Formats: sequence, structure tokens, C-alpha cells
Amino acid sequence: MEYIFWYIMGGVVLALIIASAIVIVSNHQHRLKTRQAAQEIEQAPGVQAPAQEETAPELPPGEAKPEAELPPEEPKQEVPEPPATRLARLRKRLASSNNALARGLAELLSSDKISAQTWEDFETTLISSDLGIGPTTQLVDALKTRLAIDGISDPDQARSILREELVKLVDPSMDRTLKIDTDTPPAVVMLVGVNGTGKTTTVGKLARDLVASGKSVLLGAADTFRAAAADQLTTWGERIGVETVRGTEGADPASVAFEAVRTGKDKGVDVVLVDTAGRLHNKTNLMDELGKVKRVIEKISPVTEVLLVLDATTGQNGLVQARVFADVVDITGIVLTKLDGSAKGGIVVAVQKELGVPVKFIGLGEGADDLAPFDAGEFVDGLLGL
Repeated sequence: MEYIFWYIMGGVVLALIIASAIVIVSNHQHRLKTRQAAQEIEQAPGVQAPAQEETAPELPPGEAKPEAELPPEEPKQEVPEPPATRLARLRKRLASSNNALARGLAELLSSDKISAQTWEDFETTLISSDLGIGPTTQLVDALKTRLAIDGISDPDQARSILREELVKLVDPSMDRTLKIDTDTPPAVVMLVGVNGTGKTTTVGKLARDLVASGKSVLLGAADTFRAAAADQLTTWGERIGVETVRGTEGADPASVAFEAVRTGKDKGVDVVLVDTAGRLHNKTNLMDELGKVKRVIEKISPVTEVLLVLDATTGQNGLVQARVFADVVDITGIVLTKLDGSAKGGIVVAVQKELGVPVKFIGLGEGADDLAPFDAGEFVDGLLGL
């Protein structure tokens, strides 16, 4: 009986295995028919298969999802400070300075009685402020005539007289406007001077001033001897949206200057500012090269301004430089840099007397807007603390 039982159970198991095999084969044949039907539909004309949803690849465990890259931001152009605001700020800074000329004027006004010794001390202070012997004598004689010898009875009146004589000495009649209005643009402004006076920086600051006045400007990096000069000038241009024409290091500065002016003419800009290499005023061949730059430029456009950049702290040495540069190129104006608390304000009068040309701009700091048009009245008011 036991043998019959196991025989029947074996038959049941075999039947179950055969049934399972039949189901598996049937399902497989059904899937094949379904896939074949789908392929026939996709290949039928005018029928488009549904798009499969793309899934992002899985990141390895612990790895952060990368952030989407944003397009680079356009560099923001700096907005120059308006010239009027800049001039008022520089006057205030000048008034708070402690230069020799300002001290001498303050001591004179504070004297209860002006003695011979007081006048002598005042003359010494004026000369030490780089005013020069001639202008000092002129100012002292005028003050002696107008002020009572036995003292200052009315300090306000004395201050008014002192202001009048100082303004007269600085000479407000000089034309200090920048010559950039021309019938055949662009106006071309060359900046010259020895190394270390802040010439390239002055070009950048002057460009800001012109942009603030609504002028279109192009910069010419004709200082090809100093490796960083062209890069420095290009950076200034980028900050205010002004193009800079430059050459390779060691290139002929005259050719770079010529190309800058030609480009400015082709693009119809108002002003081309040409930065030249710093020249040693006692090196004849270098100074002759500067004259060549000016002559080459004038083959395509007249140079409307030649500004000599002088460091106000150099005093009488600056006057020596001014004489030599004036012999090589026709200087039309002076830019005095570093006229801060350490400078001697008398250099303004001395350099004008020496060259017979006006101081047109002054710089009182390292800031981008620390350059302003020179004004005789504003300058004197700053010295007097008015």
C-alpha cells in the first residue's frame, strides 16, 4: 500500500511541473507577440512612439549634486563722481592739510601785531613752501601796502585782503579749460612727465572726468617701456567702459600712439588720451623720442593739449623737469599730483611763473576721483580754510 501511495504522489508532482512549464511558455509567446505589434506600430507612417522620460544618473553615495553653472556676470562700469562735487571735496581736503604755505598764512593772520620780524618769518615760510623768491616778494610787498604796519585791527578784513592778493598771485585770468573742442575730432591729449609722478594714473582719472562730462574717450597706451603700464591703463579703461589701444612690450611708442589716434578717428570718439613713457629729463635721446611721438601723431590729427604731470612734493626739482619738457614739446598745461598735506602749495604759483602756462588739474589723493579741475579761488579758499 505504501508503494502505491508514493507512486500516486510522484504522478501528481510530475503533473504540476508540466503545467507550470506550459504556463511559462505561453506567457513568453504572449510577450513576443506584444513587442512585435508595438514595433509594427512605431514603423507605421505618421505614428510617433511616445517619448521615454529621462532620468538623471544616480550619483555615488555621499556625492553632492552639482550646481547648475550660471552665465558670467557682465562687469559693472564705475560711475565717476560729478566734477563739481569732486572739486568741493578736494577743497575741503586741502583746507584740512598742514602744508607750509597754509601754516604761514595762518600764523600771519593770528598775529596781534605785525612786526619786522613777523614779515621776515612770513617771507621765509613762503619761500620754503616753494612759492619762489619773485612771487614771495610780490605778495609781501602787496600785503605791506594794504595792511597797517602796526597790526591787524580787523582779522576778517585782513583775511579778505590776504585772499585777494593770493588769488591775484595764482592768476585767475589764465585759461584753465581743457582744449577738447575741435572741428575735426578726435581731440588728442598727450600726457608727459618723468617716472613716478603718477602719469598713467592721471590718464585714468582724467578719462573718468571726461566720461562724467558726457565725452566719449579712447586711451592710447604708448608707454611701451614699462611692463605694467599698458595693463594698468587697460584696467582703468575697463572700469569706465573705455577702449584702450596698446602694443606689444617694447614696441615703438610713436606707432602705438598713431594707431590709437587713427582708431579714435575711425570710431568717431571725442577725445583720445595718450599715455607716454616716463622720461628722464636729463636724457637727451629719451626726450627726443618724446618729440617724435608728438610729430607722428600730428601726421593724422593735431595734438590739442600736452599736459605735463608733476609731483608737487618734488619742489624745485619739478621746476627743472618742467623747463626741459617745455623745450621738447609745447606744454599747454600742468597737472600737479600729490598736492596733499605733505606738499608745498607754493609750487602752483612757481610752475605757472616758470612756464607761463596754467595749472589745469590737481590731485590730492590716491582715490579714483581724487583729481579735479584747478580753480584759483577754490585753491586759495582751501589754503585759508574758508
